[in-house]
Amino acid sequence: QVQLVESGGGLVQPGGSLRLSCTVSGRFSIYSAGWYRQVPGKQRERVATITADGKEKYEDSVKGRFSVSRDNAKNLMYLQMNSLRPEDTAVYYCNAGRHYYGAYMPDYWGQGTQVTVAS
Repeated sequence: QVQLVESGGGLVQPGGSLRLSCTVSGRFSIYSAGWYRQVPGKQRERVATITADGKEKYEDSVKGRFSVSRDNAKNLMYLQMNSLRPEDTAVYYCNAGRHYYGAYMPDYWGQGTQVTVAS
């Protein structure tokens, strides 16, 4: 079992950058992991995932702007967000889980961190 805590959210202007961190307790290295986001009134949506050995995958809406990475030795995961847009405003959640037949299934979630993109 793992526990996850996000940090690094805040207010940023359109076109700006922000880096989210996810601090993980437990055997993080054996898990796939990911970032999701949610806007009030909408379903939580996947942003990016990364396998235990570092293979990344992104949703089309963030491809080329966001980058997910992990440091298994330090039990950390990051989401570097560049060229931010107002529509990126959301609560961002990190999670850990496993891939089943190629599909990522989160099992553990953090509490979320707010990202607001506005001028």
